[in-house]
Amino acid sequence: MTTRAASQQGAGHPMELPAEDFAASPYTGFTRDHWVAVTDHLVGSAWHWASPGRAHLNLPGRASRSGPQSDGLEGFARSMLAAAFRVAGAEGEDPHGWLERYADGLRAGGARSDELGAEPWLPIRDVDAGGQPMVESACLALSLRLTRPWLWDQLDEHVQDGVARWLSGALHALPASNNWYLFPHTVAGFLESVGRGDEQTARVRRRALDLLESWNCGDGWYTDGDGRSFDHYNGWALHFYPVLDDHLAGTSGVHGSRLEEHLQEVRHLFGADGAPLHLGRSLTYRFAASTAVGLGALTGDTPMDPGESKRVLNSSLRYFLDRGSIGEDGLLSLGWHGPHAATVQSYSGPASPLWASKAFVALLLGEDSDLWRATETERPIERDDLAFGMEQTGWAVQTTRDDGVVRVHNHGSDHMRPHQGEDAAAEDPLYARLAYSTSTGPTARGEVADNHVSVQFRGRRSVRRRIHPLGAGGGGGWAWAGSWHRPIFPTGMAALPGLRVESVVVVRGAEELRIDRVLDAVHPVEVRHAGWAADPAGDVRSELRGLHGWEDEETLTSPAGTAFAQWVAIPAVRADVEGSAVLVSLARLTGTGEIAPLTGVQELVVDDEQVSFRWAGEDVTTTVRFDPLEVARTESASA
Repeated sequence: MTTRAASQQGAGHPMELPAEDFAASPYTGFTRDHWVAVTDHLVGSAWHWASPGRAHLNLPGRASRSGPQSDGLEGFARSMLAAAFRVAGAEGEDPHGWLERYADGLRAGGARSDELGAEPWLPIRDVDAGGQPMVESACLALSLRLTRPWLWDQLDEHVQDGVARWLSGALHALPASNNWYLFPHTVAGFLESVGRGDEQTARVRRRALDLLESWNCGDGWYTDGDGRSFDHYNGWALHFYPVLDDHLAGTSGVHGSRLEEHLQEVRHLFGADGAPLHLGRSLTYRFAASTAVGLGALTGDTPMDPGESKRVLNSSLRYFLDRGSIGEDGLLSLGWHGPHAATVQSYSGPASPLWASKAFVALLLGEDSDLWRATETERPIERDDLAFGMEQTGWAVQTTRDDGVVRVHNHGSDHMRPHQGEDAAAEDPLYARLAYSTSTGPTARGEVADNHVSVQFRGRRSVRRRIHPLGAGGGGGWAWAGSWHRPIFPTGMAALPGLRVESVVVVRGAEELRIDRVLDAVHPVEVRHAGWAADPAGDVRSELRGLHGWEDEETLTSPAGTAFAQWVAIPAVRADVEGSAVLVSLARLTGTGEIAPLTGVQELVVDDEQVSFRWAGEDVTTTVRFDPLEVARTESASA
């Protein structure tokens, strides 16, 4: 039995959900009706802040750098996408009259400024000249395409002309040099679908797909623009727009097959509790991280059976609902669990979190679909400890059955363009750290850095900017990844000549052997390696122990905390180095709340050319060789 209709709710009203169904969903209790209820609540709450002409939803909160008028358009377009998935998935059923409201907004927003009742949207300009409306044009165009029989086709031709005129601005303006090129692609797709295509729409579609090819790194991974930028934009943008475009056009091809490849690995990047990795920008979009899972279920481009897909989708949504992501005003806050300023980028405004609407693509599948009729199943992360390397991204993935935590060791994603110089002031904690997880977040810029190897020279402590991958691999319960970087200092000399740091991690179970090779320190320097940031009073435990070369162990603190804890402690090891040195430590992150001995490694042998060791309880020796980096496992002599 469902609860009170969400259209009767709004800002200041608590969200009421259907009764949980643990027969169909034994892990979360969630069903498709829960997704519908969340959609209706978010859309209804956003409409509480509508402008008189309904073309802007001016949600409360600090304005983004684009200004309040752009933010109002954002509220309109992003909430419209959620409503479009909800109505299209119900084959036009619209019990709350959402489409009528958006029709009013389309009339006012697409009108010329001198027309009666006009509330014209900001024009779509180049990215460096107030270009944020281009982002919203894609949400608006996709919403119109999804709901065409019930919305676009019912509009007066004069209104259609006005909206099409505004949308066409996306075809001529300069996008940002990343996934933004898919926004005019999406606009062009809609215009062509309603008979308004021309040479320009064909050109921008071809341009976007050509760029997408150049960003394809293999195994279903794209870099978000030139360089090495791997994050959640793979799922909620780089796969989302072209795969959904193909689906709506009734075609299939390379984009769908790449989505399936992508999901082969992404299926393992959600914690057992549904948490996505706290890695990369725009994390305030929260459960949009599950977009690729729902999209694959819709199009059939997935290696996941319906029960596994349903489990990931439901648990990701519930993870954020249970942790206060929706405030008393009925809106998704700017943050992670609740509000968290360090998670948020300057381009984000009060309506930005509504990009979470992309996860509602799963609503395009009706109640009788395989996805929603399936019973939630156990996930691989709950059956075994998993570890594997991802050469394309430079990541080593490590998951543990006992606590359901996923860790990614980052030796390949730095969010830097090839032409950019390395500036310490631009260091980004959401990309620069050695590791990220589903139960911890990085400390904020300016705080003591977690998961970081730094060099201190005359009072200046270095940051990690451009990451140079050296490889990744493994499988069958163990994995490795490695990279090098040039320590960059915030003031004075930006870098010491010749100095570089190579970092390698080898993981098995919950334990991580971390190797740092400092090369050519022509002046005496202090080297510090910091581990995971966690609240020592909580269930998440962070440990780090020096095994070779490190002189001291210490505990650092960050009173500003992370997105997961208000205050955190960070274990660290330090050593003085001149010339070159190989330093080895053992780290562990656990989420069970228990403290067990670090069983670690045995028979550790370290020299200038290699590190060899044996995991406790194994009869296999792992050898990390330098120049060039190679990691091999051989049967131990004692076996």
